[in-house]
Amino acid sequence: MRSEKWARGFALGILIAGWVPAQVAAQARRSIAVSPDSAVSTIHVALDRARDGDTIRILPGRYQEPELRVTRRVTILGQGWPVLVGGDHQVLTVTADSVQIQGLEIRGVTASSTDDRAGIKVLDAKGCRIEGNHLFDTFFGIYLSRVSGCAVRGNLVQGKLASEVFSGNAIHSWSSNDLVIEGNVVRGHRDGIYFEFTTRAQVRGNTSTGNLRYGLHFMFSNDCTYERNTFVDNGSGVAVMYSKQVTMQGNRFADNRGGASYGLLLKEITDSRIERNIFERNSVALYGEGTNRVGIVGNQFLENGWAVEIMGDADRTTFQRNRFEGNSFDVSTNSVHASSQFVENYWDRYTGYDLDGDGYGDVPFAPVRLFAFMVQRNPPALILLRSFFVSVLDAAERVAPVLTPEAMQDRRPLMRWPSQ
Repeated sequence: MRSEKWARGFALGILIAGWVPAQVAAQARRSIAVSPDSAVSTIHVALDRARDGDTIRILPGRYQEPELRVTRRVTILGQGWPVLVGGDHQVLTVTADSVQIQGLEIRGVTASSTDDRAGIKVLDAKGCRIEGNHLFDTFFGIYLSRVSGCAVRGNLVQGKLASEVFSGNAIHSWSSNDLVIEGNVVRGHRDGIYFEFTTRAQVRGNTSTGNLRYGLHFMFSNDCTYERNTFVDNGSGVAVMYSKQVTMQGNRFADNRGGASYGLLLKEITDSRIERNIFERNSVALYGEGTNRVGIVGNQFLENGWAVEIMGDADRTTFQRNRFEGNSFDVSTNSVHASSQFVENYWDRYTGYDLDGDGYGDVPFAPVRLFAFMVQRNPPALILLRSFFVSVLDAAERVAPVLTPEAMQDRRPLMRWPSQ
């Protein structure tokens, strides 16, 4: 009997011991409301009172305060789009792990030539969530420095199109890893999305348009995936530099025009895949220099000036089953010894035949035009593009190709694009 009572008491003690900490933890998680007309009328007061796990609800109003420092693991939730106004300082600086920021409108961070001020800056933190915010004219928009495991989703980041010197980047990452950048709309900044020394990032479903320099710009950033993004009408297009194991698939690169504009610029890229992207109406759709073991597969190059400019130092770069249609020039290179390979692509300029009916041309296609070579060395010659003289040059090139390196001839050109 005594042992029975002891067992029941022991079990009850265990139950109470487990319940009390849970109850205390539940009570510890509080909700603090901020409103201009309430006892807590500033966000600073709410942050000072907050403890780990609390939620700070910011109600509608205009809040212009000194820099807000988030040093505890809290959720900051805007209700009814409260407006946080900056000035000669950034608005929110986050240094705590697992902070969530949602539903805020952030405005007016003054540009600086010495300080990378931002609407939201996260420093040396893990697991942040920045979702569904609107940032207008904030110099830098969302700035991540030495962070890990953070997600930036569904934000609108709009700059004011100042000069490059006085424009920051909409979403900026430095020395970070394991990021998710998804479903954001960024425009009017220097670069829409900028990565440097950032690894294992997933960049999905973003729209980057109307930026002064690049819609996307990343350097020294390995093992990253970019998919289903739209990069339209940016000053210099998209630049991918000094990185390895990069995957870019299902993106759209369009209307990036100018003397130094590219849909996609690849420089010193290794062991990467460029797949199922659409390049349309760019001055140069894809430029490759120093690419090594890069597969460019299943892309569509439509109505560009130059579809592909691939330099002679590109090693083991393969173009396979891509669509080239409506481009002024399909391919150009700077060396007759270039070794990039073109395999089973569709070329709208191909005039060969398919006697055995297997869907592939029976004679090779040489994609480098003699006239493209002339234009590269004498740009005003472009005015002759639709002339009879150029038609004669093209006919002569088809009979006896002299500029297309042997390795770059497509020996099995598709007779039609599969979707036709």
